[in-house]
Amino acid sequence: MTNRSPFRYFRTSPEIIRLAVMLWVRFPFSLRNVEDLLHERGIDISHETVRYWWHRFGLKFAGEIRKRRIERMKSSNWRWHLDEVFVKINGERNYLWRAVDHEGEVLESFVMKTRDRKAALKFLRKAMRKHGRPEVIVTDRLRSYGAVLREIGAVSRQETGRWANNRAENSHLPFRRRERAMLRFRRMRSLQKFASVHASICNLFNSERSLHSRPNFKLNRAAALAEWRRLGTA
Repeated sequence: MTNRSPFRYFRTSPEIIRLAVMLWVRFPFSLRNVEDLLHERGIDISHETVRYWWHRFGLKFAGEIRKRRIERMKSSNWRWHLDEVFVKINGERNYLWRAVDHEGEVLESFVMKTRDRKAALKFLRKAMRKHGRPEVIVTDRLRSYGAVLREIGAVSRQETGRWANNRAENSHLPFRRRERAMLRFRRMRSLQKFASVHASICNLFNSERSLHSRPNFKLNRAAALAEWRRLGTA
């Protein structure tokens, strides 16, 4: 039995839907910016249509990306970088926890109201269930990490240092740019959804252009775009 296309009830072509979702999630555009960009290309849709497509297909696209990348990634449990960044929702401080592997792939994004031992334990267990147990865990000097690692018997795997966790710190920058463009978030559920989808799409299009020659970068970029265009077709 073949899987039904998720686009079967839409009059708009799947290519346009994928393009609209990618533009809004990947780049610091507003919904109206995406509407204007598509209008310049002869595609007349409302910004509310872009919003609907994002809610309908965002998690589905992100799930397909994660599934395909987990199957290909053989060494994501070698070295993890853990960090948390505060995000305000209606004036209240919440925390976005991230686990990033040694290649810069965002493995897990999880939103919680606190940054204590209980929150760190919940986040780390969630990440390990999906991606296995890392050999080295790089953190900052937040004492919650040390308490959790002692509890799970992995304190010998912890590393801390002044610049050792820069990879996790840098992983927050694309999210911060999108947060400013979206004028912050209003609900934890919306933040969790966007953080998960945004991380997956950034993983797909993160070609590490500073580490590759121009020809290799162009090949990687073309491969990522080709994979994006296949989403929803299986």
